[in-house]
Amino acid sequence: MLKFPLFGLWGNYFLDVVDGDILLSLGMSDSTYQLIDKSTDFISYIFMLILGLRWSIRKTIIILFSYRIIGQILYFITGNEIVFLYFQNFLEPLMMIYALILFKLKDENKAYLTYKKHIILVWAIVLVYKIWNEWYLHFANIDLSLFFFGFTGGK
Repeated sequence: MLKFPLFGLWGNYFLDVVDGDILLSLGMSDSTYQLIDKSTDFISYIFMLILGLRWSIRKTIIILFSYRIIGQILYFITGNEIVFLYFQNFLEPLMMIYALILFKLKDENKAYLTYKKHIILVWAIVLVYKIWNEWYLHFANIDLSLFFFGFTGGK
């Protein structure tokens, strides 16, 4: 993630999407999976923060990191996933979008100017995606693997 931001961030996202189906299908209990998943998420957020400190959007990254970490801490204290509905992970999609812009433009100053020029579009994508994503994962408990593909690792 630190050396190749685009591939690291998007690869991390992909692994986070499929890890549950893989680990649960191998027999891991849901409670063990949740603990591992949330712990590895916490580590990935730290790497995102380190990466984001290099970029012109560092203040936003620090705020989003802090906001999500409050949710992570509350989850570890309470064990209740509903906290993620209130402390959503806006950090990851913003980092993924910014890394994509940076990869395309090959210059951080140009990436930042492009981000500023399209800030409403970027944040519309981040907000709509993450509010929907956190809702279906932690409130509605909809299993998209089962919904779209007819199978899930947990059942």
